[in-house]
Amino acid sequence: MTEFLDLSQTAQRLCDMDNVLILCHKNPDGDTLGCGAALYWAFHALNKQAAVLCNDPIPAQYDYLNIECFEGQFTPAHVVAVDVAGIQLFGDALQRYVDQIELCIDHHSSNSGYADATLLDADAAAASEIMYDLLGQMGVEITAQIADCLYTGIATDTGCFRFANTTARSHITAAWLMEAGARASELNARLFESKKPQRVEAERLALNNLEYYFDGRCALIYLTREDILSSGVAPSDLEDLTSLPRAIEGVEVGLTLRQQPGGSYKISVRTTDEVDACAIAKRLGGGGHVRAAGCELMGNLDNAKAAVLAEVKKELARCEQKE
Repeated sequence: MTEFLDLSQTAQRLCDMDNVLILCHKNPDGDTLGCGAALYWAFHALNKQAAVLCNDPIPAQYDYLNIECFEGQFTPAHVVAVDVAGIQLFGDALQRYVDQIELCIDHHSSNSGYADATLLDADAAAASEIMYDLLGQMGVEITAQIADCLYTGIATDTGCFRFANTTARSHITAAWLMEAGARASELNARLFESKKPQRVEAERLALNNLEYYFDGRCALIYLTREDILSSGVAPSDLEDLTSLPRAIEGVEVGLTLRQQPGGSYKISVRTTDEVDACAIAKRLGGGGHVRAAGCELMGNLDNAKAAVLAEVKKELARCEQKE
């Protein structure tokens, strides 16, 4: 069982580390990368050696994070995971390190406690919010480079401060990061206001596959491997598709199904304030947050749909009973 730490205890452990391997989750988003990059730059400021490792390539849109990726340049003495709720999220390439993870820094209430020790704050909108406080405890100066990293994590996990997980803390931390030099306007434009043609084509295909269930309370879109390959879209450019079905008026549960290279379906669940997305995903072996969660299911498209829709039906029924 993991040992839960507070900020001070975690900061002390990190300050005592050197030759640190920082693990991110597969299909990396802005929070796992921003958090991992900020920790890398913090170790760099403390004259410690560190590097970041991810199962999948880091998307080009995040190249300004200037992450040093692990390529065997040192022998890891310590392994730290950031923004990773469970071992299934590491991907095959990182499974060799799963039993060596000393510390996990996370904000998912569904965290499985796989690390020897865990700093968990489920009230944080992003792991990068936790990292901001943690670096302060470590005595690390928030440089413009680190500010860009942390702003990226907070902005992407809150949908540029539009999602329901956004709190006053999110805005306040973002303001402090801007004062430290985060290029908010430039980063927002890069992350949210520019779409590649391939991404637009993938969105068109997904909307062509739009389906409604439960009297319009649930909307579902999906992309098969054939759809993804024909559009030419990169996996990293598919992440924000998850907001599309939930944005439809009257929809309480938005589902996005994306077929993975191995044939399984990655399912993203987005909900209104009344519906628990994490409860839906957790019953299918996944997890996440109350309004945003996910899971991965084996089998064909019809089976994946049937499984997740059955759980949505249960959750909607539970909400009706509370009324």
